[in-house]
Amino acid sequence: MNFSFIQYFFLLSALILFSGSCVGPSQGSEKSIVPNVVLIVVDDLGWKDLEFMGSEYYETPNLNAFAKEGLVFTKAYASAANCAPSRACLLSGLQSPRHAVYTVSPSARGNTKTRKIIPVKNTKHLTNEVFTLPDLFKSVGYSTGSFGKWHVGDDPTLQGIDVNVGGNGRGNPGKEGYFSPYKIQNITNGPDGEYLTDRLTDEAIQFVTDNKSNPFLLYIPFYTVHTPIMAKEELYQKFKDKKGSNGQSNPEYAAMVYSMDENVGRLLTHLKEQDLEENTLVIFTSDNGGIRAISSQEPLRAGKGSYYEGGTRVPMVMKWPGKIKPDTNSRTRITNLDIYPTLQKILNAPKGDLQLDGVDLSPLFNGGEIKERDLVWHFPIYLQAYNKQLDDGRDPLFRTRPGTTIISANWKLHKYYEDGGLELFDLLNDPGERKDLSETNPKKTAELHNKLEKWIKDYDAPIPTELNLAYDAAFEKSELNKIRSD
Repeated sequence: MNFSFIQYFFLLSALILFSGSCVGPSQGSEKSIVPNVVLIVVDDLGWKDLEFMGSEYYETPNLNAFAKEGLVFTKAYASAANCAPSRACLLSGLQSPRHAVYTVSPSARGNTKTRKIIPVKNTKHLTNEVFTLPDLFKSVGYSTGSFGKWHVGDDPTLQGIDVNVGGNGRGNPGKEGYFSPYKIQNITNGPDGEYLTDRLTDEAIQFVTDNKSNPFLLYIPFYTVHTPIMAKEELYQKFKDKKGSNGQSNPEYAAMVYSMDENVGRLLTHLKEQDLEENTLVIFTSDNGGIRAISSQEPLRAGKGSYYEGGTRVPMVMKWPGKIKPDTNSRTRITNLDIYPTLQKILNAPKGDLQLDGVDLSPLFNGGEIKERDLVWHFPIYLQAYNKQLDDGRDPLFRTRPGTTIISANWKLHKYYEDGGLELFDLLNDPGERKDLSETNPKKTAELHNKLEKWIKDYDAPIPTELNLAYDAAFEKSELNKIRSD
């Protein structure tokens, strides 16, 4: 996105007004007029991978307490089912067709003989011209820090970040990467055996200390709980003999979740100790659904990489003392696209020519409402299976084949571009998307299909149509038969 002279004028004006009207702690006031913001994004944390979201196996005491102090969105969604596009949407405020990051490159995943069409070419990262969420904060005088997985560009400092630890273009910590010496860039090694989640939290705490007299955006996108599954030995021992529940029974993964919870607790405690809690908005979420073979999200279907509910539903909690009513839930459907416009509204930052695709959630902070809207996911790409027996997708060879999905009220329609297939589900009575109603309810199917087609036209979303000449129907059938016979 290119900046116009008018946009720069607005941003400069906002900075002048900010410096003149907002008196920070260092200037003698008791607290800043504008809030600090802490945005915590856990990688691959499933919708039901926390105690307060229904897990009976994982233990998350700090986040349980945090949820009681804030607003829990029980129907929160990621804007994409895997990390790169979800983070691109979060940090740009734009739907995927506007930035063209649809997956972790490349888009042609899986055996070419099983792909009927040529997927849309993927864009690896956001361009540096995109006006990111950190850019927005910097435009009104905030310090910005990112501690962990960036994944939307090779250099976060070119995309609005002042202080970067551990962030670069890669999407995982590398083989055996959770213990020092580390495998990622932009971090110095700690003592041998130091745990990455602990270290990133240490760095984030130091950033808070360094900026306690100035407004700050602290973005902490943990690498955890992304693979490789690696935990501290003492925490693994804590869970190794614990009985599993509802498809959740991996003690090493449970230890990673527990360690993440410990570190969120450390950060929240530090905010209190620095007298910053009352003037800090904290947002906690995940970038997409969990990997089903590691942690089931029952009753939701499938997991990371799928556009069934298990791939896109995520936990989300917001806490802001005095501004957000504590111990409350919202059943309003929201996505992480809504975070950018919500913060833009709170900061009262000028939009200029920004085209934000989410909505301001602040009316929900104290029991209000926002207008119901349709939610759409566009994924003109392929994602191969993780576990052909356990992924629980439309077919076992892929988590995702090219398509588009829309939710309208309690109805959800999937459209697939290889065969023109449609699936219709009643999420109110069938949240697990097990009973396809597309043939028995053709009227509702047509209604949602028309809405989906209009969205595609409005967003100029690319549709893959070119046939893949390497596709081999006999080979595909053979592969499917092998799986079904196992």
